[in-house]
Amino acid sequence: MGMQQSDKIFAGPIPGIYETLMVPMIFAPYAADLAARIAALEPRRVLELAAGTGVVTRELTRRLPADTLIVATDLNPPMLTRAQAVGTGRPVIWREADAMALPFDDASFDLVACQFGVMFFPDKARAFAEARRMLVPGGTLVFNVWDRIEFNAFARDITAALAALFPESPPEFMVRVPYGYHSQVTIEQDLRHGGFTAPPVFETVTATSQAASARIPAVAFCQGTPLRADLEARGPDAVSRATDHCEQALIQAYGTGLVAGPIQAHVVVVAASTS
Repeated sequence: MGMQQSDKIFAGPIPGIYETLMVPMIFAPYAADLAARIAALEPRRVLELAAGTGVVTRELTRRLPADTLIVATDLNPPMLTRAQAVGTGRPVIWREADAMALPFDDASFDLVACQFGVMFFPDKARAFAEARRMLVPGGTLVFNVWDRIEFNAFARDITAALAALFPESPPEFMVRVPYGYHSQVTIEQDLRHGGFTAPPVFETVTATSQAASARIPAVAFCQGTPLRADLEARGPDAVSRATDHCEQALIQAYGTGLVAGPIQAHVVVVAASTS
């Protein structure tokens, strides 16, 4: 299942819904985890790829010393615009940039970070090669990816609900992209092809995803991710029908009121060789 053009588009109403609903629900716990790992490495110059609406960027500004350079990049200007509107506790350099062709000099950073962005890079090895090019010898690449969708309750249940609603052509975006890059063997291979010779260290991190009601994950996934483009192509009312259907499916599974379910991801840390 290859990438499709719409898989990478975060524009229109998506950034706002993503930031207000999706970030607190599934991204915030991992942003805190990733930023803590990064702070422990005491980098002086950090490059963040696929920063999105800035959830990790904000954590980094809280945890890293004020004189640590933080450059946050994303392919989608609307996401960066949203990130800047939310703001950070101290200055950050925001740059529109393609992770597969970064506009910076070689060896410009001690650390490259990426939260749940690698899955969206059409050529993973090329993106890793660019990250490797950014790093000083002995620098570190730190990123996370979702584990398989079975371990991520809301995404799994919404995907199943949409398959029931559209049985002739189930929307596959969630399985294909955000939850499609979890194989340790594949990731190790791509890192090697990108020039990382040191073995990566993997750690699986489990957290709990919570929302005030079933409506929130239904709106977040159906309207605040590139899944929206798939649904919009299915007719004028498909987005609202899908959202309502997913909400009902989640109410059946989790009840009314607060909903909670497990989420699981892999954190990958790999050093750029000093030779």
